[in-house]
Amino acid sequence: QVQFVESGGGLVQPGGSLRLSCAASGTIFRFYAMGWYRQAPGKQRELVAKVGSGGGSTYYADSVKGRFTISRDNGKRAVYLQMNSLKPDDTAVYYCNTHPEQRDYWGQGTQVTVSS
Repeated sequence: QVQFVESGGGLVQPGGSLRLSCAASGTIFRFYAMGWYRQAPGKQRELVAKVGSGGGSTYYADSVKGRFTISRDNGKRAVYLQMNSLKPDDTAVYYCNTHPEQRDYWGQGTQVTVSS
């Protein structure tokens, strides 16, 4: 069984930075491509960024390209999302999951609020 626990969210001013972390349980973590997803109020959950199982292949949604960086540490069973130049539109609950996502692996997420 795989579980993901997200952390690192908070309240930040526009232009600020946050680093999200995702801790994974389960020994098969290293075989999965991983994604960071977000869901803003009243909107569908969307893929923000993804990273291949080895960490060498990445993808970013156009809305975050150049501002966010996804990385992973398979030894620590962790995935990270460095978010810079944050905008109010980045306000959402952020989740990590495999890519493609597995319905049973959704965690509680971590809230990111960008506001002055």
